Amino acid sequence: MAAAPQSRAKEDSFVAQDMICKSHVKKEKEAAKKWPEEWGFLTTPFTEVTDEEKEQHRKLRLEVREHLRVRPATPVENFIKVDPSPAVPQTTQGLVGWRSTVPSLQLERYGKTKHPKGDFCKRMNWSAEGIV
Repeated sequence: MAAAPQSRAKEDSFVAQDMICKSHVKKEKEAAKKWPEEWGFLTTPFTEVTDEEKEQHRKLRLEVREHLRVRPATPVENFIKVDPSPAVPQTTQGLVGWRSTVPSLQLERYGKTKHPKGDFCKRMNWSAEGIV
């Protein structure tokens, strides 16, 4: 008696496996019919897609108004003038501040710095020379 239920179970499983296989095949066929509509764009070569995008990009160009156009950069030489450096000193001690001795090469060209909220050194009663 024990042999009969096992053979019946194998028979049922074979039928069940066959039904599962048939449903898989059916679903694959349905998916194959729908695939070109949903995913067909993946089959087109990349060069064709980029060519189409380039054509669309050319068509979509807008004219930029004059006041919105970016002007070309002005060369820095128009604003900053660099004078030639004085002769290099003979000693290493002379190298310290050798360019700042010439008034046209000093960093403070526009006068002393301004403090709109007040000078911190004056508020603390410190001398300005003490701050480096």
